[in-house]
Amino acid sequence: MTDMILTKTRIRAGVWEGVLHADAPPQIEVLHLEKPLAGVSVMPDNSAPGQFLVSVPVPADLLSDGVQTFVIRDIASGARLDSFTIVTGAPLEDDIRAEIDLLRAELDMLKKAFRRHCLETMT
Repeated sequence: MTDMILTKTRIRAGVWEGVLHADAPPQIEVLHLEKPLAGVSVMPDNSAPGQFLVSVPVPADLLSDGVQTFVIRDIASGARLDSFTIVTGAPLEDDIRAEIDLLRAELDMLKKAFRRHCLETMT
């Protein structure tokens, strides 16, 4: 079998959905903390040969404060096809996105101060 390509399409009503391009019907599994999830569905896409619709229901009992990562992999080869992360609960102070937002805010402040300084020194 050639390489499989999995593309996320959306997460809706607690179900992750994607399109998998493969030559033959794949067998995939989704792991959370190294345990497989139940209810993973792979169905042929009747509108396009070689495409399969993947749906992964995310159980509510797996969601808790913090970051939860789900890994989608091919059972036959063990290759990782994709992963998705769900962040819930209070914002994490050490989260990299929070740090990037803080850096952006500081950079905007510095740009304004620099522009003001340039205008003041020109006259």
